[in-house]
Amino acid sequence: MSSSFPFSNPIFKIKTSFSFPNPIPSQTLIRAMDTQQQLEQRELGNTGLKLSCVGFGASPLGKVFGPVSDEEAIATVLEAFKPEFELSNFINRYYGGTLSEKVLGKCLNALGVPRDQYIVATKCGRYKDGFDFSAKRVTKSIDESLERLQLNYVDILHCHDIEFGSLDQIVNETIPALQKIKESGKARFIGITGLPLDIYTYVLDRVPAGAVDVVLSYCHYCLNDSSLEDLLPYLKSKGVGIIYASPLAMGLLTENGPPEWHPASPEIKAACKAAADYCKKNGKNLSKLALQYSLSNKDISTVLVGMNAVWQVEENVSAALELQASGKDEKTLAEVDAILRPVKNQTWPSGIRKS
Repeated sequence: MSSSFPFSNPIFKIKTSFSFPNPIPSQTLIRAMDTQQQLEQRELGNTGLKLSCVGFGASPLGKVFGPVSDEEAIATVLEAFKPEFELSNFINRYYGGTLSEKVLGKCLNALGVPRDQYIVATKCGRYKDGFDFSAKRVTKSIDESLERLQLNYVDILHCHDIEFGSLDQIVNETIPALQKIKESGKARFIGITGLPLDIYTYVLDRVPAGAVDVVLSYCHYCLNDSSLEDLLPYLKSKGVGIIYASPLAMGLLTENGPPEWHPASPEIKAACKAAADYCKKNGKNLSKLALQYSLSNKDISTVLVGMNAVWQVEENVSAALELQASGKDEKTLAEVDAILRPVKNQTWPSGIRKS
């Protein structure tokens, strides 16, 4: 079947039709907010970039959470590019393997959006066959990513999940190699990502000032774990921009619950399920509450949310606009916090923990 997606703004017209197997029908959502209101823009550290407070997480386009047709992927990215949303201001390819880069590249090429109208981030260091933080591999990785994305450069190149390598190698070999990539023009800014919070202080205390522009933390500024908050003053003192991912704690803070592979303890999973059940019983949406909680801290430049359907874009933007207009639901937040208090700030192991 051949398909295209018309859009009233000629800048965003799709140039090409594609053949798509097994299209997934889109859900529709009546927007609760006035679409004339736009998402808040926040500065990213010392980079000079301004990001939409909600960032488009493109990893689900790589089918890490289930099948996604090319048709649905393009429709989703198109929705993010609507001017009243401006969600496409920041697109991050975090997980999803090489497939998410290929699909995102196809979407951006199909939409024909001028390159200076969006910010793209991708990662290096983690590959299908494992982790490799060597200078040779990360240098090769950016060329592979640019080819898949059909771009000449990315705005941010993250060194990803650095706790799975030697942090001394990250400091002495990987980041200098990323600086050379930055000097070549293939990446404008350099970031580091990972789950344990102490990796950031270890690296940032050992590299030259300005060598790392951005940190991307996940699962540490959500309803069940807000431990990132204690690190924010330090990160700001280093001049790095702060990106946060997984406001739903990789599915813990959803009505459907986390995937089977989720590494959280049974106690954390049970507490989050109790919070979800409480919200459902009282006509509240735990996922919306969680997203708004993460968005409420303006020291965090953008909150990445994985999306692979039009209704998800609309729902997440609506939640952000509602927060901007009305503030947090403090009563429900307090009630959910009481449920989650026994497991507050508990996490799970990640990485090989060697220097």
